[in-house]
Amino acid sequence: SEKGFLLHDKLIIASVSPLDVYRKRVQWDRKSGLFTITELQETDSGVYTIDSKKALVFVKSYNLTVYDSAPTPTVERLNGTSDGCRLLCSVDKRTSLLWYKDGEILNQNHSVFSLLITVQNQDQHSSYKCVSANPADSKTHHLNVRESCGFNLRQTGIGNPRSRLFAYAIPILLVVMIVLVVCLITQRFLRKKKPESLKDEDVQYTTVQIRYDRCNQGGNPPESSRGAENATLTSIYATLEHHSPNQTKPDVHV
Repeated sequence: SEKGFLLHDKLIIASVSPLDVYRKRVQWDRKSGLFTITELQETDSGVYTIDSKKALVFVKSYNLTVYDSAPTPTVERLNGTSDGCRLLCSVDKRTSLLWYKDGEILNQNHSVFSLLITVQNQDQHSSYKCVSANPADSKTHHLNVRESCGFNLRQTGIGNPRSRLFAYAIPILLVVMIVLVVCLITQRFLRKKKPESLKDEDVQYTTVQIRYDRCNQGGNPPESSRGAENATLTSIYATLEHHSPNQTKPDVHV
């Protein structure tokens, strides 16, 4: 509180006097007598010693370790098996990595770049997270293993190559069938349109006289022809004159 020094690995970095404070990053609170070191860096790690020389005389040492912020972990899915999938948690610099399942440590390792786990199908409803940590900081990556491992796709069948084939083949087959049906309907319609419908003005009527040759029949007409001797029949035929004016009319023979 009156006179003393702050040493870092036996090197004096600050001293206490009524008005003196050394170095901008080292501050001393006159009322409490506490030193504060700001803007810490990894090179600030080491043993700090308080050497009080007056009034309350004592010497006390502290070991300080300064860490970088924990790196942010990322998780990627590796090739799995039918029973589950493999998830790899990675960081860009060495640190401690931990896998948690439902709040309990599943796997861990220190000073590594990555850590692998296998998630079984029966554990797809459990909660998983990967944590990168050091004694001063930690970063967490939460994930949904149903999505990360594709369990949702497997259950719906989308993740199965055979199911994907059916998913693409069925719409294509439907389109082909629709095209075929449209083509068939179109062809039938065109066939019906080719012969032109007969119109009233294209129809002519003629009277056909039925003559019975008595000589060839032995003199008397048969019973079935009696009364029909003077009967007339009407024959209908279509003329092509409307479409082909130079064509002659067909003859009718009975």
